Amino acid sequence: MPEAMADGVVKIALLVNEKDGNNTWQFIEAAVAEGRSMGFTVDAFALDAAADEKRFMGLAAGIAAADYDGLIFVNGEMGFSYDALRPIADAGVKIVTFEALPFRDGRSIPGLVATFQDDYGLARLSLEALISHVGGETGAPPRVFRVAARPGTTFMDRHAWEFDEFARKGRIHEVGRVTLPDLDNPRIAAWEAVQAALPLFPPGYVDALWVPWSELAIGAAYALELAGRRDVALFSTGVSNESLRAMQRHGDSWIASATVDRKLAGTVTMRILAAMLAGEEPKDRFFFGPQLVRTADLNRAVNVANLSMMLPDWGDGEGLFDGFEWMGQLKAAEASFLRVSPGPEARR
Repeated sequence: MPEAMADGVVKIALLVNEKDGNNTWQFIEAAVAEGRSMGFTVDAFALDAAADEKRFMGLAAGIAAADYDGLIFVNGEMGFSYDALRPIADAGVKIVTFEALPFRDGRSIPGLVATFQDDYGLARLSLEALISHVGGETGAPPRVFRVAARPGTTFMDRHAWEFDEFARKGRIHEVGRVTLPDLDNPRIAAWEAVQAALPLFPPGYVDALWVPWSELAIGAAYALELAGRRDVALFSTGVSNESLRAMQRHGDSWIASATVDRKLAGTVTMRILAAMLAGEEPKDRFFFGPQLVRTADLNRAVNVANLSMMLPDWGDGEGLFDGFEWMGQLKAAEASFLRVSPGPEARR
């Protein structure tokens, strides 16, 4: 093992700030599996901080007080993430984040590595698909109505910035938008807002509806169906098992969604943390690129766990932080140990 792991015991905590959902569990399961494949002990904690912030901070404090070597932290606004992670960093724990960049009063956490989905790339890929689908025949900028959120939700802020760039360059023409006041119930909020706005746009006035999050898109697609608006094509970002099913139910309007493989993100984020623990020095930012999921390619057997059936590169992490000789040796040693280790009955 690398010198930093010479005692043979590596303990990792995975702290996830998110409601239950298949995207969350795809990340957790992949990160845990990758860590255990190298012989690490991996403990996962998932809690929605918005529902119980005091308990969440208690989990973070418990990790700081325990003997963990490394932490993966998932999802959090800047100030909240800083408050949760600073005591853990001060305890000497190596930290990698996904979709969180801790920052408070002009201060960041030294040595932390942050990984993200490429939000600008997600929006760009989705909008390029929209333009290709709608504007292919006339060449005129598509007339786009969009769903927006109030500023403050980081990933949707980035999506909105990219949309504005497309509009500024004349590649799309924004004919209207609805801005949701809150995201407590995103599907219902989008459904009600789009349903109320559609009568303002008679058939032929709008080419496409663009939605920056799959949870919102599920509600928006339902609003289009209820209004019988098959003249409006829907494009979005993100996928979940629920949205994959909804894309097929509303296949007449919901054309495609750009997304990032959360399973791959979990695998690679754990590899980055392992590299830090081994004394390697990865760059402090890493972005996961998007892929486009087209409704026409889906079938009832497809879910977020087996999207590789239709996307050949989905889940392919070869070459992403797995080129260290010691990492391969750790995995080989752990696999060999599991093959020869006695079963539970023999151990008792």
